[in-house]
Amino acid sequence: MTMVAYKNRAHPLWLAYIVHRLSGLFLALFLPLHFWVLAMAASEPGRLDGFLRFTEYGIVKAAEFGLVFGLAIHMFGGLRLLALEWLPWSAPQKTLAAAAASASFLIAALFLMRAFG
Repeated sequence: MTMVAYKNRAHPLWLAYIVHRLSGLFLALFLPLHFWVLAMAASEPGRLDGFLRFTEYGIVKAAEFGLVFGLAIHMFGGLRLLALEWLPWSAPQKTLAAAAASASFLIAALFLMRAFG
């Protein structure tokens, strides 16, 4: 591996690319669980009540933070990609990518504070 290839992988936009792909994978793995719980709500309401009690544990609320963060980061990553394709892009794109990650974390943190509050 050349030094140039290594430097490109340390670039913030390469990291944004990786985070976007990982958040997409995370969300794809979450969807079957989500659909299973939705089906439970329609077919087994008593069992759903037990599952909803389980969601009151702190570890589940922390996982919800991860889910909301994953959703937000994936959405902002998608918007970044749309901007790359449709808008003239200049040097400040690193700042915009960092702002998108920061906004994603803020959204997830607000959700977490509300979940524990």
